[in-house]
Amino acid sequence: MKFSLSWLRRYLDTDASVEAIYDALNAIGIEVEGVEDPSAKLAGFKVARVLTAARHPDADKLQVLTVDAGAGDSLQIVCGAPNARAGLVGVLGLPGAVVPANGLQLKKSAIRGVESNGMMCSTRELELGEDHDGIIELPEDAPIGQAFADYRGVDPVIDVSITPNRPDCMGVYGIARDLAAKGLGTLKPVPEAQVAGTFPCPVAIRTDDPEGCPAFYGRVIKGVRNGASPQWLQDFLTSAGQRPISALVDATNYVMLAYGRPAHAYDLAKLTGAVVARRAQEGEQVTALNGKTYALDPDMTVIADEVGVHDIAGIMGGEHSGCEETTTDVLLEIAYFDPEQIARTGRKLNLTSDARSRFERGIDPGFLDAGLAILSGLILELCGGEPSEVVRAGAAPTTPKTIHFDPTLTERLGGIAVSPQRQQAILESLGFGVVAQEAGFDAGWIVTVPGWRPDIDGAPDLVEEVVRIHGIDEVKSVPLPRAEGVARPTATPAQKLERRVRRAAAARGLHEAVTWSFLPVAEAEHFADGQVWTLANPISEDMKAMRPSLLPGLLSAAKRNLDRGAKSLRLFELGRRYLRGAGGASEERLALGLVLAGEKVARGWASGKAASFDAYDAKAEALALLAEAGAPVDKLQIMGEAGPQFHPGQSGTLRLGPKTVLARFGMLHPAMARQFDLEGPVAIAELFLDAIPARKSASGFARQAYVPPALQAVTRDFAFLVPAALAAADLVRAVQGADKANIVAARLFDDFRGAGVPEGHKSLGIEVTLQPGEKSYAEADLKAIADKVTAAAAKLGATLRG
Repeated sequence: MKFSLSWLRRYLDTDASVEAIYDALNAIGIEVEGVEDPSAKLAGFKVARVLTAARHPDADKLQVLTVDAGAGDSLQIVCGAPNARAGLVGVLGLPGAVVPANGLQLKKSAIRGVESNGMMCSTRELELGEDHDGIIELPEDAPIGQAFADYRGVDPVIDVSITPNRPDCMGVYGIARDLAAKGLGTLKPVPEAQVAGTFPCPVAIRTDDPEGCPAFYGRVIKGVRNGASPQWLQDFLTSAGQRPISALVDATNYVMLAYGRPAHAYDLAKLTGAVVARRAQEGEQVTALNGKTYALDPDMTVIADEVGVHDIAGIMGGEHSGCEETTTDVLLEIAYFDPEQIARTGRKLNLTSDARSRFERGIDPGFLDAGLAILSGLILELCGGEPSEVVRAGAAPTTPKTIHFDPTLTERLGGIAVSPQRQQAILESLGFGVVAQEAGFDAGWIVTVPGWRPDIDGAPDLVEEVVRIHGIDEVKSVPLPRAEGVARPTATPAQKLERRVRRAAAARGLHEAVTWSFLPVAEAEHFADGQVWTLANPISEDMKAMRPSLLPGLLSAAKRNLDRGAKSLRLFELGRRYLRGAGGASEERLALGLVLAGEKVARGWASGKAASFDAYDAKAEALALLAEAGAPVDKLQIMGEAGPQFHPGQSGTLRLGPKTVLARFGMLHPAMARQFDLEGPVAIAELFLDAIPARKSASGFARQAYVPPALQAVTRDFAFLVPAALAAADLVRAVQGADKANIVAARLFDDFRGAGVPEGHKSLGIEVTLQPGEKSYAEADLKAIADKVTAAAAKLGATLRG
């Protein structure tokens, strides 16, 4: 929100500098985003008088002027303005000046063969208005040679950011109130404009939607003369970033920006019958002032007459009934709309406006009569006319909110001691009413909340008001109490798990990525096992679905990096995925996703061509990180396909039993790769860390000291003929469990298919490590163990090769 210093001083009696105001605003929580100095844009422009004007010898529409700029010698200027004439006092841009409207730097030049030493300027060229029909005409007594910025009296423009909880500061008057409370001046009272009507209002006004529009006030002003608004009003609106349009429109914008009170003026000649606040009917449409047509539904409040809709209530007026230069009779409308209703309508229509931003935050419901009187008085002052009586349909919710407040709470919650007298003065300067409870002033206060502060709900909010005005910088930095001795651990088991896995992934050469938790619905559906969890009010349509997997975000990140020339990508992300649980409730589950894309090994003299990642690389990473997370990897089973996102026959799942899936890995399906516009093989894996069973408590016993075995381990190799479809891991697991007392390890060292191996079979070589205990193995012991191994393998259809 922007406003000029002179506009602020219209309501705040202060001689504070703009720097002091800047500091005070930041101190009380109204963040200043910047201060503009319009005079800097007008450097090099001076008040000048045209001495002579003659026709250009080679152009019918140009004139050659001699201009007095106050420096003694006259300057020759070529000008095409139709109103340029001898004796006119205007604004001259000298060589070196930059035209604000287009950034053109003026210099001496020849125009159609005639030298020109600058430019006589129009209002639009100096960004002071929209008039471009001729050059600026100043009064005859304007001081020739004076800098135009000094003559015009432009002042700094302050740009502030208003948080959603401060609707009272959506008007310059509210900001002045806060600064006065801070001590930067005296707040001037709101003008008590009483505009009595001289005839009954000729238009019936009512509200048929008491929920969406509890109060709808209006009056007619006949005989107005619409035209350009005065310079002071145009300057105020321009400083706020508003384009002056006409006196009637500018008056409504002024009341909105000055007091945070949106209003609307209709051309009475364009209305038919009663004007009603009602719900829209199915199929109705309205063309708004922005030129766009909006389809309405019965959940939206509109302002309509007997013919149709003229206004999207509280958001934007209609194009059809707007005021024009020919308008002679107007209907002024000022209403109170339900904030939630306005917000819902604005989101549905994807329509923002200054009015919506104020109504949905909450405006003062008690400012209807005063706001209408101020607007009426301003229009009568600017445009003349005769006002009707006011019609009041409905009533705004003006019951004041009261809060029981103990002033000692300020020190307990705010950490700063402020005297009760100072607290009372602060609250009253902000518009709160403070009275003692029946038991006396020391027993606490009853504070009445003003209507312009809907954000105040309880005593802690009052503490915040006191502290921010008294000075947040007055709150001392006090260390929290610390218990003696060794500090207790503060990280939860889940946090420790995340740290451990994150460090392990980085140590293995993976690079951590941080992607959005939101996805386009289409991408989310590709990786969802069920219904996607979507947002009712997303940041954008491309961020509407909560991610059911970390892989889509990583694949998009891989695409971006590959497009920028990355040769090899090893990305991982640790975060939450969002699912629909039982009954449709949302669930957050910890997971780790990883993507391996590009070159696994770069081309070289020793390796030859570059090598790509494969499913075994993804499996290796998954097993290593699961081990670091504490999963019993030696008990994991590899089962089935990982899902439709993975390449058939090149993927699998790591499970504890048939139901508990700890991870899935494999190659990305080619169709899915095309969805993300990825070329070449891509290996992916996803670890479901929330599915890892918790470790049994280790409290109550200490880890036994490590004692190395006294005897050397023994290895034996077995070669089995097995069906080709049998997973090698199943055989290894069966062999290792054949004799748990002696077998400490088993691993696959050979997979052979070829000559000597029957069709439909394969030969698997298993190395078994045996660890003797108190004595070495005898031949009989080794044979007994070998028999157990053979028997265990036979249960899977394996036979020992001869």
